Amino acid sequence: MSVHASTHPLVAHKLTLLRDHTTDHRTFRELTKEIATLLTYEATQDLQLRPRPVQTPLARTNGAELKENVGLVPILRAGLGMVDGVWELLPSAEVWHIGLYRDEKTLKPVEYYNKLPIEPTVSVCIILDPMLATGGSAVATVDILKNWGVRKIKFMGILGAPEGIQFLQERHPDVAIYLAAIDERLNERGLILPGLGDAGDRQFGTG
Repeated sequence: MSVHASTHPLVAHKLTLLRDHTTDHRTFRELTKEIATLLTYEATQDLQLRPRPVQTPLARTNGAELKENVGLVPILRAGLGMVDGVWELLPSAEVWHIGLYRDEKTLKPVEYYNKLPIEPTVSVCIILDPMLATGGSAVATVDILKNWGVRKIKFMGILGAPEGIQFLQERHPDVAIYLAAIDERLNERGLILPGLGDAGDRQFGTG
């Protein structure tokens, strides 16, 4: 499936503020949430509906409601900052946390937290991670979710590097990717350039 890089003016505006090295931690968190809300609108356009009659103050008419149960899977810890933004539009979405960190020597993901129940409770999962850098964490999370039994999976992030996008597409071509922007490349440390720094540190004030 294709990669979707947002062309919305508000996304571009807020992303510029997010990149700015002078943006403080509180503002960074707010911008992350706001961009996540805007991207959610784009990432949910193909959700299935079922008919639902509704009585207005004047007459009865035919409406619709979501047919699919949606699960949000933020990759700890940076993905946590995107959850509230998605909840603005999908307040009933379940949240399941996957903990992965990147080994600084191998740049490969290491799983340290996973509390998924035995059977899937949702039909659609949206993986949340601000940065799609090497793609290792995204691929590992999709592997986990597919082994759990979920077949409809999307990835939603803020920035993506060509290397990470290619790796995720090669390993899981059925996973749609939604980003605010696609950046130039990775540096020798596996960080996105020009990027916005470490999204986790900038959200939580630990950098």
